[in-house]
Amino acid sequence: MISKKVVLRFPEEIAEKPLVSDICKKFNLTFNIMRANIFPRKEGILTLEISGEDDSFYKGIQYLKDNGVSINFVEESINRDESKCYHCGFCVAVCPTEALTITDRKTMRVDLFKDRCIACGYCVKVCPVKAMSLPEEF
Repeated sequence: MISKKVVLRFPEEIAEKPLVSDICKKFNLTFNIMRANIFPRKEGILTLEISGEDDSFYKGIQYLKDNGVSINFVEESINRDESKCYHCGFCVAVCPTEALTITDRKTMRVDLFKDRCIACGYCVKVCPVKAMSLPEEF
């Protein structure tokens, strides 16, 4: 069994196709919508957690790619520049999933749990030293 968070970008010409529904039916996958931005007559961007058997998962991802969907895996995309971060905690205050958390109150170190991230970008916006980043396509 595999479960990964992905950001799917649907170009305008395929935004109205039921591709996510297709991968559920064709490959026996399930999904949880983490974030959605659907723009009328424009592109759509979905952050989903997709789950299923390993082989089915990768077949479903390939199906989406073959149909023109751009895919980024969230865990591989969120970055923190450790040389810039001074653990101020601004990001902790805005993180809706506790992907950024202070686990040791003595040191006040901010820990990043990439598996919890949904690529909302709030941490990127509030970081005063720009230590947090996501690819531009997010």
